[in-house]
Amino acid sequence: MSASMRTSLFCFVGLFVCGQTACNMVPYQHYQASQLQAFDLHQQNQALAAQQQQSQHTAQKLAAENQGLRSSLETANQRVGNLKSGLSSAQERYISLLNNARNQKSPLSDSATRRFEELAQEYPEFEFDPHTGVSKFHSDILFSSGSAQINRNASPLLNKFASIMNAEDAKRLNILVVGHTDDKKIVKRSTASKHPTNWHLSTNRANSVLLALSKSGINEARMGAAGYSMFQPTTPNTGDKTRAMNRRVEIYVLAPDAVVAGWDPATSRN
Repeated sequence: MSASMRTSLFCFVGLFVCGQTACNMVPYQHYQASQLQAFDLHQQNQALAAQQQQSQHTAQKLAAENQGLRSSLETANQRVGNLKSGLSSAQERYISLLNNARNQKSPLSDSATRRFEELAQEYPEFEFDPHTGVSKFHSDILFSSGSAQINRNASPLLNKFASIMNAEDAKRLNILVVGHTDDKKIVKRSTASKHPTNWHLSTNRANSVLLALSKSGINEARMGAAGYSMFQPTTPNTGDKTRAMNRRVEIYVLAPDAVVAGWDPATSRN
């Protein structure tokens, strides 16, 4: 083979090899890029799968908590219903008892009635009805505004009341203490922290009077307490004077066979 032919052949082979190499390099780069892209997608899919699993776990946890809250709410609603039913029943008993007490003839003896009338003359803010035996304390003499703590200057009056009820001719009679308020809502924080509503204030004041009478020597087994908030005014709440009249504590003297808020006199010790 001549030198020129060998040179041509060498050049042809070189061009062929270079051409093949160039053609093979383009597909490899594409393949490598595809592999990188596939790897990235795989990583993203794994992250999404982990997020989905976490979301499912969170959803299951929230569903369980929601079910627990629903169960707690149902239990709370049942308790509220039971309390409302119990309150309604107790309120009916109190209303019946009060109506009977208001309509009954006073069970007090003439001597006890006379002593209560003298007490009313001594204390202008204490009222006594000789026909029914009902005593009425205006709240201003017993309590400071928004308070259920009995004033010190009210102690002599309560002691004298207890002394009359502990006398021989009255010591077997029973007592119902009833608290009332005016129509103003509780707004002061200092008051609301102890008496959130007028219901609380009226019952707390009745309880305070009952406990004070207990300290004065009246057997607690003879007594009961109730509160009517603003809902039994003696006069419309049209001004300061009428509101002051509605803020009061009433004490009903009951015959020995009267039931005080479900109390059975047959099982009591006087």
